[in-house]
Amino acid sequence: MTSPRPAEVCHELLAALGASEGRRKRRKRDTTPDAIGLAIKRDLLDRAVTADPAPDEFEAWLLEQCAAAGPAEGGMRAMALSIFEEWRLALGAGSFRDWLTQGAPSDDASGET
Repeated sequence: MTSPRPAEVCHELLAALGASEGRRKRRKRDTTPDAIGLAIKRDLLDRAVTADPAPDEFEAWLLEQCAAAGPAEGGMRAMALSIFEEWRLALGAGSFRDWLTQGAPSDDASGET
């Protein structure tokens, strides 16, 4: 079995964001910072799917996105690091990869509140 390209994993991680969004909406506190972080992550994942960087160039591609963010580099860097770690986890942990390929099922992703 071949290793997935970063774009494949990023496409699957987009589905996993549904669970994060579901949890965020149920919190009693102000979740504006969470929504901003999720929006940055979603945008970066979308761009990775479109750009389809090679696996050995993915880390450099993420760094380029951070550098291009200008004043928003801090938030972008945090989300890029999260994405890179999740991609590496998908490469090394079969159960995580299986969960992603199944569409990242989660009770938190269902239903609106």
